[in-house]
Amino acid sequence: MEKRTESKHVKHIVITGPESTGKSWLAQKLAEHYNTVWVPEYARTYLERIKRPYRREDILHIAKKQREQEVIMTPKAHKYLFSDTSMLVAKIWSEYVFGQVHPWILDTLHKHPCQLYLLCNIDIPWQQDPLREHPNARKELLNLYINELTRNKLPFEMVEGLGNDRIQNAINAIQSRLPEKK
Repeated sequence: MEKRTESKHVKHIVITGPESTGKSWLAQKLAEHYNTVWVPEYARTYLERIKRPYRREDILHIAKKQREQEVIMTPKAHKYLFSDTSMLVAKIWSEYVFGQVHPWILDTLHKHPCQLYLLCNIDIPWQQDPLREHPNARKELLNLYINELTRNKLPFEMVEGLGNDRIQNAINAIQSRLPEKK
């Protein structure tokens, strides 16, 4: 894969949405399709490792490591960098669970916007996982994402469908919102 040194030409696309909506799978598949790299969700690695219930300060740590990984991966990306989560997730997660958000998360969300958010709809079945917490709140959480994206005028497209249809719908959204220059 070609190493890029001009990261300003890389478009950052975040795959976001409630739990169990196929974000990791979609980020990986889009990176493969566009022959580029993606940033996995650091929260999963961290939460599997700590062996205790997470606390508010853990979300800040996770957010900082996620941002660090985005910075590291950007020069390795070709045209697009896909992230399987973002400061938006950290913000909504922190607000939903703890009722407050660390200022660093808010500041970073506004200082480092991405070019497109692909919001995964809740149209795929819930998959049980020890790290997932809210199987009955997916609609409520989806609405929080829609409201946050809309209120802050962040560019987003809803992605739905199963399997290859979901991938194709995401590709169509990218081509519509971020058309390639000829």
